[in-house]
Amino acid sequence: MVQNQTPLTMASLFRNARSSNMPVLVMVEDLIFLSKIQQTAKLVNAGIEVVLPTNLIERLSQNPPSAVICDLNYRAGLAIEAIRELKCNPDLRGIPVIGFLSHVQSDLITSAREAGCDMVLARSAFSQQLPQILRNYSPQNAAPASSGGDAK
Repeated sequence: MVQNQTPLTMASLFRNARSSNMPVLVMVEDLIFLSKIQQTAKLVNAGIEVVLPTNLIERLSQNPPSAVICDLNYRAGLAIEAIRELKCNPDLRGIPVIGFLSHVQSDLITSAREAGCDMVLARSAFSQQLPQILRNYSPQNAAPASSGGDAK
């Protein structure tokens, strides 16, 4: 069982993201949520790249991204296994992983945290915080955000 070494806040995750010049990888199967992420990325001028769980580690090894956004409901546990594999790799474990799911899935929340997911958000909270998440992880927006609102 993999456990998070220290609890991470949204602010500490964002500080870690500033050093990467790569887009945010997005591992999402739900086409409605994928469309929402793509539209939000365009609105905030953020770079994203869609990736499959089966290709995640290979893609990460090529050129690590600033973060990974993951739909934790992805096909019967594939997302959890991909996160676990990422966090077990010493060269990749520092990449922040933000997962989202239905707030009533307490077993999946626990599994995601045990796998090493740095931040687990309910779908509603993820949707609300998505613009700020993308702004802070996007290399196009490397200067501190001037909008003044902190994500909760």
